[in-house]
Amino acid sequence: MDSTPYLTGQFLLAMPGIGDPRFERAVIAMCAHDDEGALGIGIGETIEGLGLHELLKQFEIDPGDAPDAPVHFGGPVEPRRGFVLHSTDWGGQDTIDVNGRWALSGTIDVLKAIAEGKGPSHWLIALGYAGWAEGQLDEEMTRHGWFSTSGDTKLLYDVDARRRWVEGFEIAGIDPRLLANSTGTA
Repeated sequence: MDSTPYLTGQFLLAMPGIGDPRFERAVIAMCAHDDEGALGIGIGETIEGLGLHELLKQFEIDPGDAPDAPVHFGGPVEPRRGFVLHSTDWGGQDTIDVNGRWALSGTIDVLKAIAEGKGPSHWLIALGYAGWAEGQLDEEMTRHGWFSTSGDTKLLYDVDARRRWVEGFEIAGIDPRLLANSTGTA
């Protein structure tokens, strides 16, 4: 378990009854969290009708042998901005290491590398992100809404997006069918 109060490299799972339909059953890979705020990429929902090949075509990149993987809804902030969460075996000019668990890249060089078969061994593409201002996520974590769990990369690469929310809780030893929609007060 991390000794830091920050959630970088962990997953946030939306609790039932979170109160914001944009985050219902959300699974967010936390890529940055510190005194200045937080940034995460949603990995629990894909964008209907949009795959990697269509995205590459928009950038005039030949998809080569790259699979036409789904593109994820990364979050409501800057929904046209793309991100790639990937294994740490590849790095580009803007790649950020996320606590040694995965990496985050946001420039076109990672897309070109994937299309050429020279990119990371594991990757996931998303448009948009979830962002929190200074202290906002810390405050949200004190009330009903989010559950944090360790950054098991199995959730990123080995589980279908539609199953990530359930699997995230199960990996943490929780049966999501037993979760309540609210918390009580004592």
